[in-house]
Amino acid sequence: FSTAIAITEQPVSVSVPVGYSFTLRCRAQGRTSLQYQWFCQYQSDCHLIPGAINQDLPIIAEQTQLYTCRVNDLHRNAVFSDWVKVEVHQCVARGLPPRLWQGEPVIVLNPSEQRVEVGQPLQLQCAAMGVPAPSYQWYRNGNLLEQQKRKKLWIAHAKVSDSGTYLCCASNSHGEHWSSAVDVHVGEQSQPTSLCCTSPGVRRKIALLVGNNRYQHHPNLMAPVRDVFELSRLLEHLGFQVVSLLD
Repeated sequence: FSTAIAITEQPVSVSVPVGYSFTLRCRAQGRTSLQYQWFCQYQSDCHLIPGAINQDLPIIAEQTQLYTCRVNDLHRNAVFSDWVKVEVHQCVARGLPPRLWQGEPVIVLNPSEQRVEVGQPLQLQCAAMGVPAPSYQWYRNGNLLEQQKRKKLWIAHAKVSDSGTYLCCASNSHGEHWSSAVDVHVGEQSQPTSLCCTSPGVRRKIALLVGNNRYQHHPNLMAPVRDVFELSRLLEHLGFQVVSLLD
């Protein structure tokens, strides 16, 4: 029976720079000795990897592929591990040689400012490298967007209330990293505000907020980023034009 074999450690997906060396791991327990065989899939082509018959599969990242491991016992029972994705980016991690990067999240694609009409689709994208592959969480005006947990933020029919400042947090077991913050304008807010509209003699109130969570000799801080958004909303209610700078 297949229950005669239990996988105790599944391989995990990674998102890495080209040329990066790492190892996929699979561990299992059974009633007899076990045999391992790794498979990979590129596009629609799936095949076993010759000689990949150990619990660990060393890889030098070349192209994005899927991997799984088959585990057999002496009674011809077999189970497959989870399919995992090895996503390969044609870049380096923060300018460092791949061997010096330890797998902490590194943003490789930041979202860009969007101006859309009411009812039109809204799309923002973020991508990050990491070992294991990062998970994603989007925020608007500092508030967590519960349903937006993918690289791509997608709203099929944008509303005026979807306007705001967006950013994405990429995180894994090594830590988290934030994308740049971008403004989204929907409908009535789709036209940029003219700076010459102020009546003569009326002084504009402008607030500059700076949030730094990456000091050179201090662990990463998350509170400054959230504080900037909270203060931005408060100052906007008080009539300030707010300029926010992060890191």
